[in-house]
Amino acid sequence: MTVGGVLSQAWVLYRAHWRHFIPLAFAFYVVLSLATTLAFGIVGALISALVSLIGFFWLQGALTEAVDDVRDGRADRSITETFRAVQPRIWALLAAGVLAVFGIAVGLVLLIVPGLLLLTWWSLVVPVIVLEQRGVLESFGRSRELVRGHGWTVFGVVIVTVLISLVVGALIGGALLWLPEELRTFLSDVVSGSITAPFGALAWTLMYFHLREPQETPVSASPTFH
Repeated sequence: MTVGGVLSQAWVLYRAHWRHFIPLAFAFYVVLSLATTLAFGIVGALISALVSLIGFFWLQGALTEAVDDVRDGRADRSITETFRAVQPRIWALLAAGVLAVFGIAVGLVLLIVPGLLLLTWWSLVVPVIVLEQRGVLESFGRSRELVRGHGWTVFGVVIVTVLISLVVGALIGGALLWLPEELRTFLSDVVSGSITAPFGALAWTLMYFHLREPQETPVSASPTFH
């Protein structure tokens, strides 16, 4: 497994099934952006944050299911069916997501490197919960187990996908500078999120499949961190 190999496979799937992935992400980002725009006061902001948090991990789980769905070359589930398939795991996804975000944030604040290390180790938590039906705490150990020996490759894929998301967001935001601020923010969030979130989910979920079945993919000879 190599960074270029994973990203290339993700791009091939993205091009082949973008009509399925982008509407899936679009449905979420429209609701999220509306909730954020319409939030008033402290209570509104808290409700918006809660909706955003739950929705984000539900989206990640749904995109993981969608990636698994199209691996045979076709999309068998509708958008509603995809979200419904993840619904039983939503609270596990939320709990794991909150723990991961907190741990990574603390690591980044303390010394940056620990945060990046945890981000790498825990990057497969969502696929593990959705596709293996693992529990919250168990999913962290399983993700760490899958990443072991491939840390630099996983780190590379994670960083590249994050950078792609940031660059696309900045470009779209720049192209919409002529619009009023609230409308610009709304459209920028919806468009950039709808475009980049599926690609990131594709790359991270493909890593999961590669690492779960290492005999199908050559192992890189580059140094690894544990």
